[in-house]
Amino acid sequence: MMGACDLVGTILSGWLSDRYDNRYLLCWYYALRGLSLAWLPSADFTLYGLSMFAVFYGLDWIATVPPTVKLCAQAFGKEKAAMIFGWIFASHQLGAAVAAYGAGRIRTITLSYDPAVYTAAAACGVAALMVLLARQGGARRSPVSPVVIEGA
Repeated sequence: MMGACDLVGTILSGWLSDRYDNRYLLCWYYALRGLSLAWLPSADFTLYGLSMFAVFYGLDWIATVPPTVKLCAQAFGKEKAAMIFGWIFASHQLGAAVAAYGAGRIRTITLSYDPAVYTAAAACGVAALMVLLARQGGARRSPVSPVVIEGA
């Protein structure tokens, strides 16, 4: 169910990314992801509760990719967008490894994943606010222009 909702959410996000300010889309996605994570501990692991989580979390699981790629292209130019997004993806994986270790340590110490889930939800809230600080506009230009020497 989460995968099916992910497919729908990502396709819809690509469509929205072509029509709306990508900073606001990411703000919504991160905020809604944070809310779904904050709600997870109260789902009581029932079929209904986990299904509701799967739908809402799935809809925005990979939905952040299209607006992030679009913002990379706007900020750094289309030529460098793939490389910049690659670095973002790599750093995301490193951060995920640290977060997974931290969640495991929290579980070992507190015998509950709740603090880790609430911390992740809070991080989504911070991300939702921080993305609004991203500048809107075209590719950055070098302050130094190349000098062309004729006859060389």
